[in-house]
Amino acid sequence: MNDRKPNLRSVRELTPALEFCTIHGYRRAYRVAGSGPALLLIHGIGDNSTTWSTVQSQLAQRFTVVAPDLLGHGQSDKPRADYSVAAYANGMRDLLGVLDIEKVTVVGHSLGGGVAMQFAYQFPQLVDRLILIGAGGVTKDVNIALRVASLPMGGEALSLLRLPLVLPSVQAIGAVAGKLLGTTALGRDLPNALRILRDLPEPTATSAFTRTLRAVVDWRGQVVTMLDRCYLTESVPVQLIWGERDAVIPVSHARMAHAAMPGSQLEIFERSGHFPFHDDPDRFVEVVQRFIDSTEPAEYDQTALRQLLRTGVRERAISGTVDTKVAVLDAMGTDERSAT
Repeated sequence: MNDRKPNLRSVRELTPALEFCTIHGYRRAYRVAGSGPALLLIHGIGDNSTTWSTVQSQLAQRFTVVAPDLLGHGQSDKPRADYSVAAYANGMRDLLGVLDIEKVTVVGHSLGGGVAMQFAYQFPQLVDRLILIGAGGVTKDVNIALRVASLPMGGEALSLLRLPLVLPSVQAIGAVAGKLLGTTALGRDLPNALRILRDLPEPTATSAFTRTLRAVVDWRGQVVTMLDRCYLTESVPVQLIWGERDAVIPVSHARMAHAAMPGSQLEIFERSGHFPFHDDPDRFVEVVQRFIDSTEPAEYDQTALRQLLRTGVRERAISGTVDTKVAVLDAMGTDERSAT
């Protein structure tokens, strides 16, 4: 008689394995673990798939969890290429095709949130649900450091990190600043910023980072917004997760996206910064699992989508307080938005 419980899984099976595939001549790295319904975890700018190490094994107890290194990041190739959110969405479609995955719940953090939203816009037939974490692309507000880095000499300034002792000095100063700032917004996010900075001195990584950043940010802030097409998520379950102390993308963006996405759910981690899945991984996993358990996968309906496109944004479909509604409408009324 076999007394083993059916839900027990081996540690080996739940440990993300780094794998590679070649698509369009470029090597793509990704980490995969678990089995069951598929989750696609998309990291942010300058980051890589290891950022999900705090939660990927836990999620793999119930799901097939795929965490790629975006092109230009991590151990994926870093060619002179198109690093727009639309190009990244295409890359995610191609990777899923290679892995023979037909539908996914797409989980995107920061830039990855913008990619996730773009993926759902371009390939709605592949999406079960959307989970957006401190997502980019809501409106133009973004951390001043990213605006500065997007300037013409920003990439050249990052190349200075390759000089002897420069990066260690920056890391040391950052570590001291992190201790002084403690649990403030900047203090929460500084360790992760330093971790990402550690990978940038490699020349091709610097170039890819700069190309990616300039595709979405200039000196005025973010140059794309998803607000003008959020209404297209009407039939897609959406979970928004934000850190209240996010120093990179303000929590006000979470409320605006929530207001613009009919039926979306919003979870704010009160003591978290830009990386809530690092600050409170257990709560993050709980929110993700509860969201998936409580919602049905989206069903792609071309007729309904066609009608939504013809109708467009309806002001009455925007929820929230009067101030939030005004902020959403103002953001959609400016010229700071994607023409994708």
